[in-house]
Amino acid sequence: MRKTAYFVLACAGVFVLAAGFQACKNVSIEELKQSMQLVDIETKWVSKFYQPWPPRLILVPAVSFRVKNTSSKPLTYINFNAIFGFKGEAENLGDNFLAAIRGKAVAPGETSDIIALKSNFGVEGRTVKSIEENPMWKPVTVKIFARSKGSQFVLLGEYDVSRTIDFKEPEPVEVKPNE
Repeated sequence: MRKTAYFVLACAGVFVLAAGFQACKNVSIEELKQSMQLVDIETKWVSKFYQPWPPRLILVPAVSFRVKNTSSKPLTYINFNAIFGFKGEAENLGDNFLAAIRGKAVAPGETSDIIALKSNFGVEGRTVKSIEENPMWKPVTVKIFARSKGSQFVLLGEYDVSRTIDFKEPEPVEVKPNE
């Protein structure tokens, strides 16, 4: 009787392990790429650091987008990596990794909330105008990669970062003389 009980428990354990391994199956690169589409893509430059006096401003390239689920299964556990670089150069300017789609799955045919990624490095100047005139402010591209459930990273697209600056310097404060 004891041997039968051990045998039944062993069989149940093997069944649970087999089901668990099947559930943790890696997603292929092709499946991952075909399961999503990037929509509402916007690129711009955003403030990483601003100091009014002495004046100092650091702008970094950023990208935002939504993910449309083009598969028949819900999208869950999707990580994104954005690699920013000067156009035509091999060296990276910066990157950003984000575990974006987690608890709330994106249903088939639906679109995710906005996902925003920004570089950790950018261009520095004293003001927005000084950055716009800075010769080191060269054209930048961003490559967006995705990864899910142990898959390899897959390139979803490469985009030029616009020259739009999403930062407004505060108006100078004027001291009014006593009347």
